Amino acid sequence: MGIDKQSDIAANIEIGPTDLGMVRIYIEAEGGIGLPLDFDPEEADEIAEELRTAAAAARAMGEKPAPKKKR
Repeated sequence: MGIDKQSDIAANIEIGPTDLGMVRIYIEAEGGIGLPLDFDPEEADEIAEELRTAAAAARAMGEKPAPKKKR
């Protein structure tokens, strides 16, 4: 599956700090599969920026141009 393909797989995501000063993104998918991903704070900032950029691009894709007026 590519990043731009739709999926029917459901998952939950939790994000928070660890006791070791890392940022954890924890993903739990159907079937009880858990995936903890730990990042140092700088990496987490980079991920946050990538999320903001992707959100802006997705938002722009969802906007439709105004219809042209006929004269």
